[in-house]
Amino acid sequence: MKPYERKVLLERVERDGATVGVEIPDRIEVRGEPVDLREFVFEIKRRETIPPGERERVERAKRNLRRERLRRIELIETGDVDREEGEELADAVVGIDRALNALENLGPTDLEREERARRTADTKRWMSFLKKALGREEGTRGVR
Repeated sequence: MKPYERKVLLERVERDGATVGVEIPDRIEVRGEPVDLREFVFEIKRRETIPPGERERVERAKRNLRRERLRRIELIETGDVDREEGEELADAVVGIDRALNALENLGPTDLEREERARRTADTKRWMSFLKKALGREEGTRGVR
């Protein structure tokens, strides 16, 4: 593959919105094992909530998919692949990205945790404002 062809493929897989309109691959080989990726993603997404035991399975799948994505990108970057193989690798990377996006956006969020985090951030901003307003920032103790 020529350097400019390699560059075009790498830009394609890194482009924002590259996964728009792309389907999750039916089957993909991850770490030497075939995975029915589309079936796995749809099986997980069908559930309203993910049980704790399944959550670990999903996290492990996401880690493996990220590793496989990087491996395929490295093959495009440094591997001795022809244009056709490079296209197949790029298509697979975009399909993996689509699956990862679907798995990242699973189930209901922990609203209570998000609310606590929001309140904590608000409190920190308020305390910072008060310290500045009262002249109690570090280095300005009591000096006006």
